[in-house]
Amino acid sequence: MTVKVGVGVIIANPQGQILLGKRCGSHAPFWSIPGGHLEEGETFEQAAVREVEEETGLIVAEPRLIGVTNNLGTWIDEGVHNVSMIMVATYMRGEPQLREPEKCEQWRWCNPQRMPEPCFEACRHGVQLWLNGEFYHPPITK
Repeated sequence: MTVKVGVGVIIANPQGQILLGKRCGSHAPFWSIPGGHLEEGETFEQAAVREVEEETGLIVAEPRLIGVTNNLGTWIDEGVHNVSMIMVATYMRGEPQLREPEKCEQWRWCNPQRMPEPCFEACRHGVQLWLNGEFYHPPITK
């Protein structure tokens, strides 16, 4: 088995809401921040900008690494082990669009204190790290 590296991007609007997408396909019915897997030779920052633009059409700038999640719950439930780099990026312009409707059925600005459920493990833990000003918290295994 290979452990994959993912990048999740927290984007906050001027009202303090974060962008979440309701996934369909392989991660249905979970809500999650925009993101995906790191491509060979790509920096975390490049992956963050690319994934946000590919999934939402939004233009973001200055992505920075703020946390790491080791997604063992997903490994236990699905047999897929991802480690996610949680990034925060500055929202520059644009309105969220469904650029990959086979992967996401809607985008919504949400209060980070009251996110819709079910929420994807890496997203839930990443947003908690961001809200608490933490970088890493050991995963809780079942």
